Amino acid sequence: MDEKQRAILDEIPRLRRYARSLLRDRDSADDLVQDCLERALLRLDNWQTGESPRKWLFTIMHHLFIDQMRKVNRRGEASMLPLEAGEVQASPADQLENVAAREIIDALQAISPDRRAALTMVAIEGFSYAEAAEMLGVPAGALMSRIARGREELRGLLEDNARRRAIRIVEPGPGRTGPIRAPMA
Repeated sequence: MDEKQRAILDEIPRLRRYARSLLRDRDSADDLVQDCLERALLRLDNWQTGESPRKWLFTIMHHLFIDQMRKVNRRGEASMLPLEAGEVQASPADQLENVAAREIIDALQAISPDRRAALTMVAIEGFSYAEAAEMLGVPAGALMSRIARGREELRGLLEDNARRRAIRIVEPGPGRTGPIRAPMA
């Protein structure tokens, strides 16, 4: 295996993480990664030696994702699949941090794919605004707008989750007819 192929294979974990954030379905995400790697290996000459293949691979993956979304929209099928119950959480969280992380991931999955892709590229994958805008094929201003709106949408979703957690149902006591909503301690 040559140096270029090894460098591409080293990016697979990041590609899988990005694909799963886009598609929400493990099998579809793995298919997207497979398609991306296949296209990259067929067009290996397009990658400049000495540079990290990361930006190049993410651009390929994003273009494949957009093509896939267009096909799905033309056929009128649902573009995103809900997370399976087993994928949400295999066992109950023992720590508050695990619950908070799960809520953030769920909220990220709930926002639009364009905003999710922009946020994932910059906040999770660490690309600069300029790099992410180039990879997503949008002007830098559009990318910044998507990120700002995505963050605002995430904040709203997370605040709603916090409000729901802060209210619990207390069973009625003697002489009461219905449940009482009380703040959790």
